[in-house]
Amino acid sequence: MLVDTALTTTDLQEVPKAAAAIEAAGYDGMLTFEGQHDAMFPLLLAAEHTARVQLTTAVVIAFARSPMTLAQSAYDLQLASRGRFNLGLGTQIRPHVEKRFSMEWSTPVERMREYVLAVRAIWSSWHDGTRLNFRGDFYSHTLMTPFFNPGPSPYGLPRIFVGGVGPRMTETAGEVADGFMVHPFSSEKFMRETTMPALERGLATSGRTRESLEVGYPAMVIIAETDEELVRARDAVRPRLAFYGSTPAYKIVLDAHGWGELQPELNRLSKTGDWPAMSALVSDEVVDAFVTTGTPDDIGTRLLERYGDLVQRVSFDSPIRLTEQQTARALASIR
Repeated sequence: MLVDTALTTTDLQEVPKAAAAIEAAGYDGMLTFEGQHDAMFPLLLAAEHTARVQLTTAVVIAFARSPMTLAQSAYDLQLASRGRFNLGLGTQIRPHVEKRFSMEWSTPVERMREYVLAVRAIWSSWHDGTRLNFRGDFYSHTLMTPFFNPGPSPYGLPRIFVGGVGPRMTETAGEVADGFMVHPFSSEKFMRETTMPALERGLATSGRTRESLEVGYPAMVIIAETDEELVRARDAVRPRLAFYGSTPAYKIVLDAHGWGELQPELNRLSKTGDWPAMSALVSDEVVDAFVTTGTPDDIGTRLLERYGDLVQRVSFDSPIRLTEQQTARALASIR
């Protein structure tokens, strides 16, 4: 199983050193997120200061940009990294798309499907020399002159990953994407009963096999060596689980365990800002369903037992910062 890690620094001046350290530690890839800073800028620096690791946005918000804008940035990162870039796409939710990005929101599943196809059509016009003539319900791209055409990529095209939770978005990823990014708020039960069947339906629609789709999972983990560390880590992860659980779109995950009534109560408390009360509602049973627990020497084995037949790559999403020695041992345990 391949193991990724997040490029957590938000200081661009620190990215070269941090990226080199990630590669030296033995990770297979690094992930960036679109939060307080852009998800793509750090990967340009990382591409310059690494030679082996894959570079992935996990995720960049698709609907905040036109397909042409994102296609160009991704193409450039593929060139800069000499073929190591993966374009991970996500939708965000309606209030952010409309009120933060001032962009249009409608039928996100259909829009994401068309978005991926539009990006592929743009890339094909550059890489394969096909005439750009993409006409969809949401996006239209019909003009590409030589002046704006970067020409074929000697490293091939980036792979496109789509992130999702619900079965319809997951099915769409199986149909049109090269990979799927499982949301951290996913349990083994939900993945086996909902995620994987949806991916299979999408693959069947496109006439592809399971081997043609790579699945990545930022697994929430607790890596502890003492009882004190274990208690501290479990307390640290509860607020995050409460935040995810308060989101209406993620109720489907709680429903899989019979905990659906937890979501509206968490949502109500989130609107009052009562985070301690929200965390208190996250029981040990909920923690154990969503978080894999182990020592640095056996966390890999425990992840493989749960997800080894479901995903091809994971990352250690820990609420407690690991030491370099713990990281090395955790990596060794999953190889």
